[in-house]
Amino acid sequence: MSYSDISNADLPNFSSLDSAAINSQLEQILEYNNLQINQLLADNSCYNWDNLVAPLEQLNDTLANFWSPISHLNAVCNTDELRVAYNQALPKLSAYYTALGQNHQLYQAYAQIQRTELNSAQQKVLDNALRDFKLSGVALGEQQQQRFAQIKLRTSELGTKFSENVLDATQAWQKNITDLQQLAGMPELALAAAKQAAQAKELPGYLLTLEFPSYLPVMTYCDNRALRQEMYTAFATRASSASDSSGQQQWDNSPIIDELLALRKELATILGFDSYAHYSLATKMANSPDDVLGFLNDLAQHSVSRARTEFATLRQFASAHSDQQLQAWDVGYYSEKLKQQQFSISQEQLRPYFPMHKVLQGLFSITSRLFKFQITEIEQFDSWHSDVKLFQISRDNTVIARFYLDPYARANKRGGAWMDVCRTRRIDSQGKLQLPTAYLVCNFNAPVGNDPALLTHSELTTLFHEFGHGLHHMMTEMQYADISGINGVPWDAVELPSQFLENWCWQPQALAIISSHFSSGDTLPAELLDKLLEARNFQSAMAMVRQLEFSLFDYRLHLEYQPGESRVQPLLDEIRQQVAAVIPPAFNSFQNSFSHIFAGGYAAGYYSYKWAEVLSADAFSLFESKGIFHVETGQLFLNSILQKGGSEEPLKLFVDFRGREPDTEALLRHSGIL
Repeated sequence: MSYSDISNADLPNFSSLDSAAINSQLEQILEYNNLQINQLLADNSCYNWDNLVAPLEQLNDTLANFWSPISHLNAVCNTDELRVAYNQALPKLSAYYTALGQNHQLYQAYAQIQRTELNSAQQKVLDNALRDFKLSGVALGEQQQQRFAQIKLRTSELGTKFSENVLDATQAWQKNITDLQQLAGMPELALAAAKQAAQAKELPGYLLTLEFPSYLPVMTYCDNRALRQEMYTAFATRASSASDSSGQQQWDNSPIIDELLALRKELATILGFDSYAHYSLATKMANSPDDVLGFLNDLAQHSVSRARTEFATLRQFASAHSDQQLQAWDVGYYSEKLKQQQFSISQEQLRPYFPMHKVLQGLFSITSRLFKFQITEIEQFDSWHSDVKLFQISRDNTVIARFYLDPYARANKRGGAWMDVCRTRRIDSQGKLQLPTAYLVCNFNAPVGNDPALLTHSELTTLFHEFGHGLHHMMTEMQYADISGINGVPWDAVELPSQFLENWCWQPQALAIISSHFSSGDTLPAELLDKLLEARNFQSAMAMVRQLEFSLFDYRLHLEYQPGESRVQPLLDEIRQQVAAVIPPAFNSFQNSFSHIFAGGYAAGYYSYKWAEVLSADAFSLFESKGIFHVETGQLFLNSILQKGGSEEPLKLFVDFRGREPDTEALLRHSGIL
């Protein structure tokens, strides 16, 4: 198919974004959109795709393209000015989208169009839209609609505040150490990074923070038990009343959690659902809470005993090397010692073989080979930071997508790793193509001194994971925004491509392409490779039950919540008794920084990681039988999954690829539990 032109070749102008002008510009767009929507509804008595759905998609895409860089910069370059503008804009956006979802005339017009002759993609857009109208309260009375709008606005504000509190609490803690002996056992790279961090703030010695690249090496390698305990306590009590750090009380997320749960329950009740967990399933693969809990409990049945045996082994190992009882701040440290004893390998030994430039070359080579495209870097572009890179993806000499990569941790940047949408692929009514563009964000250690950034194998899998999300967004061939890329994909299927791509990080043929010693250029030695693969399932059951703990806590919290009760900590304690291998100390306030469910899109949906991991492991098993670079299988995955976006139900797409419904056996086998 040929297109008359490629529109939006220009990307966002980050450096010229004016925080003071954001709200006035937003108001202009919203006012224009509302006028146009009213005009569209008034001008037609017989609605169709071309005179209503297509122009409305254009209006909302213009709004999305305006808001995308603002939302992105708020996450990666957070400033006081931008934070104020962002929070001032949220009520306006919430009001716009709520009013759109509750527009009864628009709902009736869509229902009318649904009964006309449409292609299958258009039909899916309309089916989803009519479902979402109902989930937005279009059928409610006026008073209930007003309350619904209030709840949507307030939950949006609370989620943003939750995230801000975690960021502020994380950045508020630091420890300056001048005595190198206090950091005995730490890897050279971690010490160099801590020294560089201190120099950047004109401090002597070494600077430790709660950012993960600083926190994790201390918890894994530092012999100083008191320092490990201090950092663990600070990390585990972020944004909570349990924190002893100065000023932390102002960032306590406990009241936010309570209010969010109450509002989510009220919203679900208004819409006629028994709980927020029931409400969340309206847009997911799973059919009922019993499906979700049955799935999680089945995995637990296979994993808990093994996980507790793994932990007993660790406790026994620790007691043989220390006269003190194993505590939460010792788990990472002694786990690393035990792993070294059993397999003679550590993440730090692997790090020199995964310099960022080589990892990217390998990632691009593997995916290009499987999905038949080419990736090239764009040197000149408007950016928000000097670390950021921009790439374009081409097929048959035609650019089909672009993506930004922001790989390193820094101040005023939200922790974690994620993919977000910059531009959505769509074709407008004049046949102009808008290229899909993605933000890929990680928080790895930045380069230290003259050496390149060096990744651990764990960070390598994180990069592959986020690129898998990016491929889902960028490889789509859908022309309608609402089902393009990850749009319209049920949340418990959206992790399929990301977790699927992680599998190549464990394949010897792939690792030969990904790895190269940063100074010698040697690929990963066979001895280290063998040890890496042997250690793959070290404490894998402990890792499994940790994810099950998070998933059960999230889902049961939203399923069982009743107004006026405070069940957060008691429920978490109960679930830990049921499935956990490691019981943390009473002061641990993990939930207060659980941004996935209180500030992200995973509320009553964290189980999606494990649900989709079943799909991804089973999907990869076809490559295991055919060959990990089997081009025909790669093209089948591209055609069946990546290109289809949200145009069809994910179970059908999986069956189209795999030839049958998914089976948990592959996941349990990959985890070493079977």
